[in-house]
Amino acid sequence: MERWSSSFRLRILLTTGFASLVTACGGGGASGFPPVVTGFKAQTVQYGRQATLYVGGNDLRSSMTVETSSACTNPALATNSSTTLLVINCSVVAVGDFPLILKNANGDLVYQTTVTVPKPQVQLSTSIGNITLELNPAAAESTVNNFLKYVYSGYYTNTLFHRVMPGFVVQAGGYTSGMVAKPGQTTPIVLQSNNGLSNLRGTVAMARRGDPDYDSATSEFFINLVDNTFLDYKSAGAPGYAVFATVVQGMDVADSMAAQPTGNVGLHANVPLTDVTITAAQQIK
Repeated sequence: MERWSSSFRLRILLTTGFASLVTACGGGGASGFPPVVTGFKAQTVQYGRQATLYVGGNDLRSSMTVETSSACTNPALATNSSTTLLVINCSVVAVGDFPLILKNANGDLVYQTTVTVPKPQVQLSTSIGNITLELNPAAAESTVNNFLKYVYSGYYTNTLFHRVMPGFVVQAGGYTSGMVAKPGQTTPIVLQSNNGLSNLRGTVAMARRGDPDYDSATSEFFINLVDNTFLDYKSAGAPGYAVFATVVQGMDVADSMAAQPTGNVGLHANVPLTDVTITAAQQIK
């Protein structure tokens, strides 16, 4: 979906396109004219973020109502909306398509379109290359939301891939250089391993404490280097580990971590002897 770099550019484009219509209507602002929509753009539509939607036209009014279904909650007109440009904000809480419906004060339909929310992607910038993860909130909503919470807060900056096991996993998200536990972890989440996703090569799952402390995941996660189906959900008594994402770019970077020499640091085994550091984690889609 094409997006403008700023609302200023969008306003100019829409105003230019509406000039002939305004002239034909004798100014377009007279009372009694029905609202007319002639353009729509979505500037920012990312899961977990506030969406900004622009509707251009003539005689658009603050009395109009906006409906976006449960996929984008609390829709509201921004204070910089005008009779020729409505600026709509809502909070994106689901992926896929959702309707944008505008109605006048009498409840009559003025305009309707469909907005598409892609699956969220997070880029991990590391000291040896970038890894892009595509998250799956439809299968593991609370797990994805928990992960994004740490991403948004900047928690993962300067944390390590601290556990590297060739033919198994690379694990990250809880320690800084010297295997110092990073403070700031929040309340552990409920395990969502029974979600139909399998611990196959390239998938990402949450690390947790051992059984039976199932609901103990916080910030740490791991990337499966091979098919580790024995980590999948088997039963309530053997729930495995919750997959919530897939590596869509940079799996070669994860594989290169497995070639790093490792050793013991205090009580921790399989620690890379040269730090593999996450320098930044940011949502890019």
